[in-house]
Amino acid sequence: MKECSMLRQIARLALLLCLSAAGFSAPALADPADIGAAARSVVRVVLVEDNGRQVRLKGHGSGFVVAPDLIVTNAHVIAETTEDHDLRIGIVPSQGKGGWFARVVAVSPNNDLALLKLTDKGSLQVASLFTGPVADGADVYAVGYPGNVDLAQGLSIADIVSPTAPVKTRGNVSAGRSSKQFDTILHTAPLGSGNSGGPLLDACGRVIGVNSFGTVSETSDSEFYFAVSMREVVRFLTAFQVHPQVTGVPCRSIAELDASEAGRLANEKAVSLEQERIDQERRDEAMRKAERTAQFQVIAERENGMALAGLALLLALFSAAASILFSQKENMGSRAKWSRITAVLLGIAALAAWFMRPALDDIDSRSRKLADAQATKAGQPFGEPSKDRPIGGQLICVLEPDRSRVTVSPMTDVPLNWTPQGCVNGRTQYGLGTHGWSRVLLPKDEDTATVASFDPTTATYKTERFLLQVEAMDRLRSARASMNPPSCDAYDGAIRQLGDAQADLRAQLPDSPNERLVYKCQPAPSSAK
Repeated sequence: MKECSMLRQIARLALLLCLSAAGFSAPALADPADIGAAARSVVRVVLVEDNGRQVRLKGHGSGFVVAPDLIVTNAHVIAETTEDHDLRIGIVPSQGKGGWFARVVAVSPNNDLALLKLTDKGSLQVASLFTGPVADGADVYAVGYPGNVDLAQGLSIADIVSPTAPVKTRGNVSAGRSSKQFDTILHTAPLGSGNSGGPLLDACGRVIGVNSFGTVSETSDSEFYFAVSMREVVRFLTAFQVHPQVTGVPCRSIAELDASEAGRLANEKAVSLEQERIDQERRDEAMRKAERTAQFQVIAERENGMALAGLALLLALFSAAASILFSQKENMGSRAKWSRITAVLLGIAALAAWFMRPALDDIDSRSRKLADAQATKAGQPFGEPSKDRPIGGQLICVLEPDRSRVTVSPMTDVPLNWTPQGCVNGRTQYGLGTHGWSRVLLPKDEDTATVASFDPTTATYKTERFLLQVEAMDRLRSARASMNPPSCDAYDGAIRQLGDAQADLRAQLPDSPNERLVYKCQPAPSSAK
């Protein structure tokens, strides 16, 4: 009980240190890289009049991507298209070389939402929607294409229909007030007329609302803005069988995660060291008991051996004396013979009992065997503390939300088939380097770099995603093109060469990822024994 109490005290102290390092720190502001990465999913929605003779820009707004070919915007942004059939809807991404036309899939004027679908083959970066509660006073970011900025820049029609980075503004949430028409979020992130339909983001770059309208004031009163809440957006999308990427995990910065992870590791180390101390005391006590028992056994066996040898020698002398007496009498030759034989056998037995006594040096080896036998009987292997054994085979990896920062990925379990040689799922060879087993993945259809790593000793699978601009992805893909990754289960030298090449790719990535997912793995039920 005393040992358990001490372990709890150590764990409690380490937890307090962890909380003081991370939990009680001031809320971290958004990393500009996160907002910039989220802006890749923001598009300009343009209304173009095409009467067969000339093309004219009739208006524009903003939108964000909920599937590779689906865009959410405001209903009022595309309202004119229902009355003027010469109007076409254009979708201009924030990066790239061109855009697409789209058609209206669904409109909900009651909550000012509309869903558009690309009419041409195209693939856009998908945004992540946050369905959790939005705290009062939380930092928020409006991203879109305000027309006053376009005007101030002197952009031409050609510029407006060309990929352009959206404008980002920052404000705070004022909870407790909503529009009567539909559920909204009141905030102070400045909007312009072209921001309509654009996303309102949290500090992790996840969409929490759709910017719709603002207060109108001709005085010096403060201006406030309204965004359609995520409750309205999710209901709207669900009604039309659209399943966007959603998460309810609270926003945490990478710096906060790092501090929390450092505290967690310190906690584990403190508990581990205390447990090792307790285990060592148990081993020492078990060894002392085993030594005492072995000492008593050896001494008793030595004394018994000496007594047996003495008795056998005494009987041998008696038999020898009897053989002499029998040999001096007539008709006693047979008895004399057997007496001599008995004397010889007893002499041999006396010598055997003497020399077969355990030596004093046997105390050490016998005490070790006794301690091992006691530990085995108790189900606790004796000796040095056991190290974590590598895990492998068919695994199922479950996300640990407290250790993760979720921005764009689903929170589903990940199946993983791992071999001791670093082969994943029978097709992807991981490299071995200073960061352990890892692989840099650059999907051709996404502007995302993912560093996937696996620690077989702790059964921890981790993915870190970097949401990059097109130019950065092009550089990474060019660097990877010069690599020749080995096939699965390559020889050790090739695996380490791959690890070095992965390190070169990692050096070109930003210091912090936009997303970090940490999973704890265990044998899959079908493969568990």
